[in-house]
Amino acid sequence: MGGHFLLLGGGFIGQALARRLTELGKKVMVVARNAPPHALPGVIWRKSDLSDAALLGDVLPDCHAVIHLATTSTPGTYSREPLREAEENLRPLLQLMHALDSYPTIPLVYLSSGGVIYGNPETLPVTEEHGLVPLSYHAAGKAAAEHFLGVFARQGHRVIILRPSNAYGPGQPFKTGFGVIPTLLEHLLRGTPMEIWGDGETVRDYLYIDDLVEACLKALHHPASGTFNVGSGEGHSLNELCRLAERVTSRQLELHYRPARGGDVKAVVLDVDRIRREMGWVPQVDLEEGLRRTWTKLLDEA
Repeated sequence: MGGHFLLLGGGFIGQALARRLTELGKKVMVVARNAPPHALPGVIWRKSDLSDAALLGDVLPDCHAVIHLATTSTPGTYSREPLREAEENLRPLLQLMHALDSYPTIPLVYLSSGGVIYGNPETLPVTEEHGLVPLSYHAAGKAAAEHFLGVFARQGHRVIILRPSNAYGPGQPFKTGFGVIPTLLEHLLRGTPMEIWGDGETVRDYLYIDDLVEACLKALHHPASGTFNVGSGEGHSLNELCRLAERVTSRQLELHYRPARGGDVKAVVLDVDRIRREMGWVPQVDLEEGLRRTWTKLLDEA
């Protein structure tokens, strides 16, 4: 089979995965709308819209595997714009599937979202068998993508769907609405107040970036289609997360609580037994150590 690993999406996760693949001596091409702030040695970067059919036709013939990491939304974006969610996230995926139909031996790894796709699970930790209960158009888009990919897999293509929890770590940029950990660490660094929607008792599963990258690598070599949760297997409330960050940084965080938003999941913790059994993957970095590494990197760059 061909040469390079094709990464669709060059954000925080894409850059981390590209670096790791090049460290392993792999050829890597990244297709993304925006170039990274710093060049990644050994990585071919193609700035393009992901629905560019001509580009896909150009790069797929020499492709070893495809990893779909791209998304333009969070549960808070496009909250009243379902058509925009479909156009910007779902349509490019369908375009990719159409192009891949001519290359049945190329495996596809798709990053869904374990943090939003289950809604408010009836039991915790939640397994992959739990029904999909999206509470936002972002989550509905992920659910729709999984259903399309399920049909694609039943037609004979190898599709591995990963449902990661809330990924974080060094290099994750501070951007309003994207990632609570970079947000709270940025406020700790600047000494500015942070807004919390609700009472701070919402529970999430936080996954260190190196552990997520390792799960992606194992998925690339998995011999069969399947869907897998990828998380720490532990839940922490937002209030607990803030206290832990204060302990790690030895700084005080000023919190301003605001009314809760309707589309937010109350609690989700992922059961990761399936990926442990079938791929031998287990998370290595706990939340306190991950926060410490992320804070150290942030101080170095400040």
